[in-house]
Amino acid sequence: MRFRPCIDIHNGTVKQIVGGSLQDEGNSARTNYISDRSADFYARMYREDGLRGGHVILLNPSGSKYYEETRRQALLALKSYPGGLQAGGGITPENAGGYLDAGASHVIVTSWVFREGRFHPDHLEKLTEAVGREHIVLDLSCRKRDGAYYVVTDRWQKFTDLRLDHKVLDTLSGFCDEFLVHGVDVEGKQSGMDEELVGMLGEWTGDRIITYAGGIRSLDDIERLRLAGKGKLDFTVGSALDLFGGSLSYRAILERFPEGQS
Repeated sequence: MRFRPCIDIHNGTVKQIVGGSLQDEGNSARTNYISDRSADFYARMYREDGLRGGHVILLNPSGSKYYEETRRQALLALKSYPGGLQAGGGITPENAGGYLDAGASHVIVTSWVFREGRFHPDHLEKLTEAVGREHIVLDLSCRKRDGAYYVVTDRWQKFTDLRLDHKVLDTLSGFCDEFLVHGVDVEGKQSGMDEELVGMLGEWTGDRIITYAGGIRSLDDIERLRLAGKGKLDFTVGSALDLFGGSLSYRAILERFPEGQS
């Protein structure tokens, strides 16, 4: 169980937003925190603290007027910590290699694989051919509907037809190195994690790393995640972290989870 840090970039700045509130039209989102630091500041901090596998996420689509500045910030972060960060946001077979060349250890992909609400295995195969399974993190962020969890895409606005369960994890593990799962219904709300989702992920017996994100707000929450997830899940903390205006101490997490450092 390791702590994975994050750098979320929206409209050219490092931000923390409320999950599911991001809108492409107008480039708007309900915002918890806007940093006055550039993305490479956080990348250097994570490098100095020996934290690997953090996520740099571009939250603007390629057609946005802010995209180039958001991408510039992401590339600055990757350059500042080569091999220590993963890059996500609009990843395709055409651009994935560029992020790896820029210093990302992995690319994080959702929308390319899930188009118009459907899972496209041929798209995943094409990405695997382009960069190799060992460089792919599949983002299976999900929301609950009719008593089950379904992968959501397009800024977490659209439900796909893929129900997230152990069978799906078994199948998809052959095409990636890791999974990233946001509990979107609690993401950015500092209301506590989605324990049912964490429990389901913790029961999986596969050998791929899973990183959980969503709702973690205290060291007690992290301990509950450890118990519910059987110590198998890595985790990330966003809006609750004091680096991003919250009350949960970044340094306290490092002290509690020294195994998260290399």
